Amino acid sequence: MLTRRATLSLLAASTAIFASGGAFAMEPPVYVEGGIAIDGADAVAFFSLAEDDEPVIGSSEYALEWNGATWHFASAENLALFEADPEAYAPAFGGYCAFAASRGYVASTVPEAWSIVDGRLFLNYSLRIRRRWLRMLPEAIAEGDAIWPALLG
Repeated sequence: MLTRRATLSLLAASTAIFASGGAFAMEPPVYVEGGIAIDGADAVAFFSLAEDDEPVIGSSEYALEWNGATWHFASAENLALFEADPEAYAPAFGGYCAFAASRGYVASTVPEAWSIVDGRLFLNYSLRIRRRWLRMLPEAIAEGDAIWPALLG
């Protein structure tokens, strides 16, 4: 029979493990919702957008399975570009929030909170978090790069 102190200690330890994202489950290498990367946005199209443009939504007609996720593209040309060099177009940190990665944890993203920095696509949890992350550059990228991919578990 556990004492009250032992029960509280176990509860505190399990809460710390869950909060740190540790030990119980690994995160997939790419952030997906419903198996689709970037909520269906075309990863290649981001590289031709102006800073405040909305993401281009891809189509299941131009889909590709890569790194455990389904990626949608707006055209056969964009699909071919991605297929030839997915690392060049896939978002950094597996499409998880760049701000969160720089702080040592993973978080979901929305395609509207995107940035291209030094030829890399970054996504963030929200537009507000994106603005905060942009003010922290380039340290935020360096910090995220140093921690990634150990964050996946």
